[in-house]
Amino acid sequence: MGGMASETNGLNDLNLVARPAALAEIETRTRAMRFDMASEPRTGALLRALAATKPGGRLLELGTGTGVATAWILAGMDAGSSLASVDSDPHHQQVARDCLANDGRLTLVLEDALGFLRRQPAASYDFVFADAIPGKYEGLEECLKVVKPGGVYVVDDMAPLSKWPRAHVERVALLVNQLAGDNRFAIAPLDWATGVIVAARR
Repeated sequence: MGGMASETNGLNDLNLVARPAALAEIETRTRAMRFDMASEPRTGALLRALAATKPGGRLLELGTGTGVATAWILAGMDAGSSLASVDSDPHHQQVARDCLANDGRLTLVLEDALGFLRRQPAASYDFVFADAIPGKYEGLEECLKVVKPGGVYVVDDMAPLSKWPRAHVERVALLVNQLAGDNRFAIAPLDWATGVIVAARR
C-alpha cells in the first residue's frame, strides 16, 4: 500500500518526493480500514508530474479508492484545472471526501465508472488515470475515446505478481497488447512502481 515503505537508493529515494499535505491522514485511515489497493508513492509522484503538464486541464480518475492517488494528482494541478474522481464504493470514497472535498478543483462522483464514461463526450479530458476495472479491463474503448489529442491515459499495476491468478495475467497481457497496437496513442511502458503505462493521444 502507498506510503508504507521507503527506499533510499538513488532515483528510487522516496525522500526526494515531497508528499501532498493531505496524504498522512488519508493513509492512516486507509490502513485502519485495511484497504490494500491504494497507489504507492512512486505512482503518485508520476501522476503528480503528469498532472502538472496539463495547466487549465480537465482531469479524470477512475477508481477514487480512499483518495491516495487523488491527493497526488491534485498536488500537480494548477488552480485552473479540475479533477473528476469516480468510484462506486461510498465507504472507501468517504475518506477522500472527508480529506479532500474542501479543494474546489475536485468533484467526487459516486457512480459506476463505465456508466460515467458512456455519458462523456469524445475528447473531453486532458488526463485519465484508470485505476478501476471499468476503463481498464472493461470499457477500454469508452475510456480511450474521452482522451483529447495531446492528452494522456495512465494505468498502473501492470507488473506481474506471483499471486495473480492466470485469468488476471491474461487480461493484463491483453490490455498491454491493445494499447501497444492502438495507433492513436504513443505508449511508454515503465518498469516503475507497480508497472505503469503512459499512453499519449496523438
